[in-house]
Amino acid sequence: GRDMAAPCFLGWDFSTQQLKVIAVDEHLRVIYEDNVHFDKDLPEFKTQGGVYVHSDRLTVTSPVLMWVKALDMILEKMKSSGFNFSQVRALSGAGQQHGSVYWKKGSIQILKNASPELPLHQSLKACFAVSNSPIWMDSSTASQCSALEKAVGGAQQLANITGSRAYERFTGNQIAKIYNENPEVYMQTERISLVSSFAASLFLGVYAPIDYSDGSGMNLLEIWQKVWSVSCLDACAPGLEEKLGSPVPSYSVLGSISPYYIQRYGFSPDCKVVAFTGDNPASLAGMRLEEGDIAISLGTSDTLFLWIQEPTPALEGHILCNPVDSHTYMALLCFKNGSLMRERIRDDCASGSWDEFSKALSSTVAGNNGNLGFYFDVMEITPEAVGIHRFNSDNQKVLNFPKEVEIRALIEGQFMAKRIHAEKLGYKVSK
Repeated sequence: GRDMAAPCFLGWDFSTQQLKVIAVDEHLRVIYEDNVHFDKDLPEFKTQGGVYVHSDRLTVTSPVLMWVKALDMILEKMKSSGFNFSQVRALSGAGQQHGSVYWKKGSIQILKNASPELPLHQSLKACFAVSNSPIWMDSSTASQCSALEKAVGGAQQLANITGSRAYERFTGNQIAKIYNENPEVYMQTERISLVSSFAASLFLGVYAPIDYSDGSGMNLLEIWQKVWSVSCLDACAPGLEEKLGSPVPSYSVLGSISPYYIQRYGFSPDCKVVAFTGDNPASLAGMRLEEGDIAISLGTSDTLFLWIQEPTPALEGHILCNPVDSHTYMALLCFKNGSLMRERIRDDCASGSWDEFSKALSSTVAGNNGNLGFYFDVMEITPEAVGIHRFNSDNQKVLNFPKEVEIRALIEGQFMAKRIHAEKLGYKVSK
């Protein structure tokens, strides 16, 4: 029967290398966490880092059934650990952005009527027109990107419509490639999902709509009116609007969980499924960003995401619909020269020690007495430049800086670039 256990909420993350789940209570306290690591826990798929890199080194895919099997596996783990599914009031989640899933004609019936006696991956075995889904690491669609930009009047025009110029990983270009290379596979497809809406569909038992935020990473959504851009759709493939369904706000309640989970795991029939979104929009929501906030994720690449009211789409960076507030936007900027660049300067100038690095940083003054540096070991995305360029206070190029000047120049240069490029996309520094 129904116990009065404290309500909880599940968050799912269908990311590149693993599937993660987290349960929180009403105070956002974490009460359960688990994950399935694709390479390690599902070795039968033979992925490396959760993906297949094809022989052309450009095509990168993941087996769609691996994601379904990972979900089966993690739910079984939760069940055997005694997790009480009946207390789950709602669930939502995030998926790696841009990746796409191609549901074969007739799959909706199979999804709706999946037998609770079987793990889901067994029921869905024959549901996918494309067995290996293209993902964000794919860069095999250069010709589709040029065709799309050309069709709408250029890269800036495409950015004005969709928030970004054409990118090889963006879903519209991936769909165009499938249509160009395998028109029969495209014709067999009744629905195209993003990884996020695909994952939501598994819980809903019907095709879940694409949300505005993750939909903004497709080069297909008109980000101002939140409708599919007819000129972009037409440039990619015929009859595409029907295969995508209508997009919805990222916080939409899509419906109740499918009977499969009620019968197999003991979920409550009242458990709601909220639209899933992309991992970057989910970070903006999870960090609880507000108007004027910037979040910076410092990694191999540094990613900047920010909340903006009046965006100005550019050839660099991305404008996406804001997942928390459909009337505003979020901007995303990626900088390739991130932690590896910082670690190299730490090794060269602070004998490999972050402590020494920090001391050097605090021993110098803000503004670095006018000494300025740009540090790009690899070709940067924003701006497209490479090499190390140092300028003294007279704006003259110099070959080297004293160690502590170098350390401050690196950090100030990296953060100044982030601010300048954020302002280009419409960010305003609030006083």
